Amino acid sequence: MASSMLAKSKSMSKSKSKPTPSSSSSSSSSSSSSSVMNSSSVTLVELKRSLVPQQWTESVRPVRLAECREAALSLAHAFAADDYAKYLVEPGDTSNLGPEDKWKLHVDMMVYVVAAHCIDGIATTIGPHFDSVALWLAPGQDLDGWWTLLRSGLWRLYFQLSPEGKRRYFDEVLPLLHDTKADVLGDRDADAWYLVYLGTKPYSQGRGYAKRLLEDGIKRADAENRPIYLESSSESNNAYYKKFAFEVKRDIFLERGQAPVRLSIMVREPQATATTSAARNKAASASAAPAAASRLAGSKKFHHHANLGGGDGAARRWG
Repeated sequence: MASSMLAKSKSMSKSKSKPTPSSSSSSSSSSSSSSVMNSSSVTLVELKRSLVPQQWTESVRPVRLAECREAALSLAHAFAADDYAKYLVEPGDTSNLGPEDKWKLHVDMMVYVVAAHCIDGIATTIGPHFDSVALWLAPGQDLDGWWTLLRSGLWRLYFQLSPEGKRRYFDEVLPLLHDTKADVLGDRDADAWYLVYLGTKPYSQGRGYAKRLLEDGIKRADAENRPIYLESSSESNNAYYKKFAFEVKRDIFLERGQAPVRLSIMVREPQATATTSAARNKAASASAAPAAASRLAGSKKFHHHANLGGGDGAARRWG
């Protein structure tokens, strides 16, 4: 910094010592000097490479367990004013807790949830500072294992939530979400992708981060020809998800507070892609060959394989 200032000072003193034939030549010299200064300053900035990996700005990446707190802080800020979050953190019997204590509880809950998804689910992020975070459960995944509960810290909620907070979370929220998902999806419950959380830091919104995380999950689901299930806690979110072909199936309400908290149940059906079409054609070809052979040979073995082939094709189509 000092050397650049010195160079600037020398340049200025030299220009002063030279005679200026006319104001126009002086202006031209000043303009030329300014452009040189600007170009060298740009070069200096470009040379100062950031330690933040450049691909983090544009690419979706997994969240590692060691990074769960940073990702959780992003979600905590994203849902700081969310009605569902406040329903659990401010249940009415926490007058002894100050704003800092409530914020800490809110962050802790997010840390446990993110850690659990790092262990037994899928956590993804984008942006140089974990600007947007998505938590997914793949078909057949859950967070109910003892190892996941212990290692993630989810067990601590039983001791950190207030008495009313525990009743809301363990006796109302968890059973209602579980039963609603099973009822809405029916026999596809175990075959659907589940978007548990998607949030972006307030100052990082409007940059398309959430869109990229969502499209990353949609791409996986469409490739497997599976639906995506989520619960939305705000009307504005509903409108956003509808842009990606999600549909509201029903509304459910958490009713232990003074005002009910609405959660909209949304499902996105799989969209046909080149990948899924190829998979369907491959499955159809695989099932057609044994079926033709069974008609020719009349063998029970071939009939059995034909049925398995048809069943496998149906499973891919629905799950």
